[in-house]
Parts: sequence; structure tokens; C-alpha cells
Amino acid sequence: MDIQKKLSHVEFINREYNVSHLSYEREMAFFQSIKDGDPDEAKRLFKPFNDKEMGKLSDDDLRNHKYHLIITIAFITRYCIEGGMEMETAYNLSDIYIRSIDKCRKVDEVNLLHREVVDDYAQRMQLIRRQNRYPKAITICLDYIYDNLHTKITLDKLAEITSLSSAYLSKLFHKEVGIPVSVYITKKRIEAASNMLKYTDNTSLEIAEYLCFSSESHFIQVFRKHTGYTPKCYREAFFRTSRPK
Repeated sequence: MDIQKKLSHVEFINREYNVSHLSYEREMAFFQSIKDGDPDEAKRLFKPFNDKEMGKLSDDDLRNHKYHLIITIAFITRYCIEGGMEMETAYNLSDIYIRSIDKCRKVDEVNLLHREVVDDYAQRMQLIRRQNRYPKAITICLDYIYDNLHTKITLDKLAEITSLSSAYLSKLFHKEVGIPVSVYITKKRIEAASNMLKYTDNTSLEIAEYLCFSSESHFIQVFRKHTGYTPKCYREAFFRTSRPK
């Protein structure tokens, strides 16, 4: 059977069984949201590989998921390069993640890696976009906060790495970002905690300690204030579930 005959056969089968693919517009919008550094929009447009609109690339379920993720990473990598990510960085990330795919032995592992890839590239692009949006001192602060959520972050430390006074940096940060430094740090820690509750088996205490909350009870209190859930209820509701459509 030549390629044209195979194509005709597949089109016939798909029509008979009402099989469709993800719309081109939605797929491109998804990749564009990552290129734009918009993690929230990327989450909204995210489609898991077991969605009925995703094509079937292999009869083997695990291999099918792996193929889809490799293709997704290839697209994301090129979109991010177009968006301003250093080519070497983008391709190195691609190589790292594709090697990780090769080690996956279960479909769930591929699905978790899929979410990680989208989050990582989108957040990296968000930081790249901010470099063009914010003064250099604020960009330095945002990068430092992103890389050090697991350590104690103080205004004095941020002032030190930016060579500004604490008072001036505090006012500048609020003006440029729209919220105080402390609120921004807490917001980012809650986002990290949410992902850990969704995609890891870490306990509430372990997450609280890792993200430098003063105690587990303090973590629970702050998490509930920001999300409306206790960590336990949040995990019960969202643990390893698909991203919202």
C-alpha cells in the first residue's frame, strides 16, 4: 500500500468513526501562549495526549504518548527561539526533556513530563519577556526569586544583588510589578506549592519546609487564603488531573 492509499484509508476510517484532530487554530494558539510567556493561557489551552482530539501515532499507548510529547517539544522549542530564547538554551532543554521521555516506562510519567515541559518553557519565556518590560534591577529580582523559592529571600538580599537601597528597591518593585516584594514572593511560593500538590507525593509538611514557610500550619493558612483550599483538599481535587480546558 503506497502513501496515497494509506492516506485515503485513514481518512475513510476517521470519517466512519468520527475521529478528528485538534483544530489547527487552537494548537497554534497553545504554542503561541508559551512563546508569549503566558503560563495561565498555556494551562487553559493545554490538552492531554489521551484527549479524543489528539491523533493516534502508534497502537502502543506508551509509544503514542512519547511520540506526541517529542513532537510537542519540537514545536515549543522553535516557537521559543522565535520568541527570543537563546537557541542553545532552547535546544539543550529539548535534548534534556527528550532524554527524559526515553526513560519513561508508564503513560502517567509521560503525562507528568508533558505538564512540566509546558510549565518550564512558559515560565522561562515569561522571564525573557519581563527582561524587556522591567528595569534591569527588577529583572534581577524576579530571576533571583524564581530560582530561590526554596531559600529565605529578604528585601535586603535583593537590594544587595541590585546595588540599590532597600527602601528604593521596595518602592521601585511595587511601582513596576504592582504588588510589594513580599506579596510577590508569597504568590510564587503558592504557585510552586500548588504544582507540588498536583504532581508530586510530597507531604504538606515537606512542601512547607521546602518553600521556607515558618511552619506547616502557617503554610496551610496562607495556602487557603490564596486558593480557597487547604493543601489536603487541593490535592484531593487536583492531584494528577488534566489541566483545565
